Amino acid sequence: MLNDRILHGLNFNRLLLAIVLSVLSLVIGMSGFMYIEGFNLIEAFYMTVITISTVGFGEVHPLSDPGRVFVSFYILYNLVLVAYLVSVLSSFIFDGELRKLFRMYRTDQEIKSFSGHVIVCGFGRNGRRAYQELRANGARVVVVEESEELMKNLTQGRTGEDYNGDGMPGGNIFSVSGDATSDLVLIQAGVERASALITALPKDADNVFVALSARALNPNLKIIARASLKTSESKLLSAGADSVVMPDEIGGSHMAKLVVRPEVIRFLDLISGLSADKLRLEEMAYAQIRLEMRGLSIREMDVRSVTGATIIGLRQATGSLLVSPPVDYVPAPGDVLLVLGSEEQIENFEVRFRQL
Repeated sequence: MLNDRILHGLNFNRLLLAIVLSVLSLVIGMSGFMYIEGFNLIEAFYMTVITISTVGFGEVHPLSDPGRVFVSFYILYNLVLVAYLVSVLSSFIFDGELRKLFRMYRTDQEIKSFSGHVIVCGFGRNGRRAYQELRANGARVVVVEESEELMKNLTQGRTGEDYNGDGMPGGNIFSVSGDATSDLVLIQAGVERASALITALPKDADNVFVALSARALNPNLKIIARASLKTSESKLLSAGADSVVMPDEIGGSHMAKLVVRPEVIRFLDLISGLSADKLRLEEMAYAQIRLEMRGLSIREMDVRSVTGATIIGLRQATGSLLVSPPVDYVPAPGDVLLVLGSEEQIENFEVRFRQL
């Protein structure tokens, strides 16, 4: 079934066709009067206009029999043309097609200016949660969703969800309506300039196809894919996904651990933001640390005393992960610090340690 964006495109093509047919009618009329009746350019234009408009003004010169035949068929042609014009214009004026086309054009132009943004393919439960988390962290996001009706309901606040971060339902969501497995749709979403892509479509096969297409269009893209079946994980990784997430498996494991290790799960909920009193887990690359802080050991940086936050881990440039790194360790180029704290503590950490 054609999506609404294609239907809008077809309506726009109908408008272009109506304009072309109108110009063609003018050319045919002028050419006919000049060839059959020998009128000059001004006379032919005048006769064409009064014939099309049927205002009933007098003829420049009496028409010959061939001229009358030509005018009869020309009037019939224009009656059909006028009816077509009225139907097209009424759909644009009264059905809001012109406004919709302008809004889609404006959105497309804004998306073309994006760079380093994140693309979320599929706006179901997982896609929406990913979008909210990305927006909460200040990321610029473009959504690819086939159902324009769904996007319309969400942006108009009919679901009661806040997507604009202002506490009000609805919000402005930059979206592309179409099939995410299509290269043209991904290009329209700016995949070639994006930094990451999350594909959360319902079917694993579609997610494989999206990962494959996105990787071909942008070799440097970070791709996170959703999977329902364990057997799909290897296929998604082979198709180009960097990481595969299986929500059903994670959910089942989460529920089991609430039985055997409830406090650990509650702590993880604090970090993930699923709890009311949430903590924030932040990362800071070596290149983002203030110049005067580089070369200092973790003990000398004294992050906990200065900000209240805690360095709970460190990923080395080699890829190794140090949990609770030694206090005498000196961060080196390529390292990434993992810092845990409240929202206020993390903000203090960034103010004091992040390079401006």
